[in-house]
Amino acid sequence: MILLEIFLYSLLGLALGYLSGRIGHYYVNVWIGNPNWAPHHWIYGAMLIPASSYFIPSSWGLIILFFGVGHFISDFKDFLGLKFFSPDEEGPKRFFHID
Repeated sequence: MILLEIFLYSLLGLALGYLSGRIGHYYVNVWIGNPNWAPHHWIYGAMLIPASSYFIPSSWGLIILFFGVGHFISDFKDFLGLKFFSPDEEGPKRFFHID
């Protein structure tokens, strides 16, 4: 039973984290004009991963941990380039893609 709970919470957190990262990249970033002062969203995911340890005794800790991992993965390409504060590249955007 506990393994099923861990699996469901991790799957929920990963999916929501990835989707929120893609929505932020695909829609919100364009909506606010692709500013050069806004941090890339992999940074938010990287901050959520260690912050989730505070909530680990509850189920929220797992959800926040995997939400951070999903958010981080959604912008993994910019992490590999160590892009912190820069506008995203112009060009075609794909929603279900690691960008």
